[in-house]
Amino acid sequence: MIRLYNVLRKFRYLSNAKETKLKQVPETEDVVDLEVKENTGLNKALDSYRKLIDRKDLVEPLTEKEQETLEKRIKEIENREIIDEVIDHNPVEIPCEKGKITIGPPTLTKYEKARIMGARALQLSLGAPPFIPIPKTAKISLDISMAELEQRVIPITIRRVLPNGDYQNIPIDYFEK
Repeated sequence: MIRLYNVLRKFRYLSNAKETKLKQVPETEDVVDLEVKENTGLNKALDSYRKLIDRKDLVEPLTEKEQETLEKRIKEIENREIIDEVIDHNPVEIPCEKGKITIGPPTLTKYEKARIMGARALQLSLGAPPFIPIPKTAKISLDISMAELEQRVIPITIRRVLPNGDYQNIPIDYFEK
């Protein structure tokens, strides 16, 4: 290694640390001017909304009444409050009653089914006892987990979460088949 270092140093690939000098960069004070600028994104959105409603490509132009309602809608959008800071929210559990699922569809989604069957198949393949008699048609643990899911005997609860953090814990037997 030392020999390689010396060879490379001769060819100036590596510089000598003693010969290296640091350049002094003059300090300049950059003043950042923070001006409140117009919300260009909002203006672009309003322009495209106006173009969609305006129907210039059609034969008849907007009537005066339609033009007034369009301007009124645009003023409402411009005057909406813009939320700059996130207000802390403590997640709350929404109570669940049988037959009353408030978050999401009343049936299991395909993603929930896949997650349940995959987790249960893994448990079965690692030696967990099945909750039903093993069907004769079952060849793999996934077949057993599908049969358990169809009969709703798996003791599992689905947690569905809203964007604000509120959630609902739903037992699997509350879902429609």
